[in-house]
This record gives sequence, structure tokens and C-alpha cells, in this order.
Amino acid sequence: MIDARLLVPLLAGAALGVIFFGGLWWTVRRAISARWVALWFFASLVLRTLIVLGGFYLACGDDWRRWLTALLGFSVARLLIARLTRPQTEIAEVHRAS
Repeated sequence: MIDARLLVPLLAGAALGVIFFGGLWWTVRRAISARWVALWFFASLVLRTLIVLGGFYLACGDDWRRWLTALLGFSVARLLIARLTRPQTEIAEVHRAS
């Protein structure tokens, strides 16, 4: 059973994952029509990384179990964002194949 003290880092990791990977998805969609594509990607990467590292530090401190739990939440959020942002054509192909 999960320790109640690990619920906060799990939820924080999931929220930070949504911010990071949702921000990446948003950046890709915006950068396509941007004048300075490389600047968009670089600025987005730096901002998203600073937010995630700062959030992890605030949620986890120096406890390795909290860090591991936050990384689990972060990874689950990645899977969720990847699934939600799939192109509709890919979703239709998956349903047709099964």
C-alpha cells in the first residue's frame, strides 16, 4: 500500500508532467508557423525544464522515495499526454487494426 506522504509527490509529478509534455505539444504546434523556430524550441525547453526541476525540488526535497514517486507520476502524465494528443488518423488506424 502506498504511504500517504507519497501522494503529494505523485500528484506533483503528474501535474509537472502535464505541464512539461503539454507545453512541448503546445510548442510544436506554435513553432510550425513561427518565424524563429529554434528560439521557440530552446526557450520552451529551458522554461519547461526550470519549472519541472523547481517543482520536483519543492515537492520532494531530499528524500529519494519522494523523487522516485514524483518520477512515476511524471511518466504516467507523459503516457496520458501522448495518448490525448495523438492525431485522429492514427487513432482510426489503431481501431481498424483491432
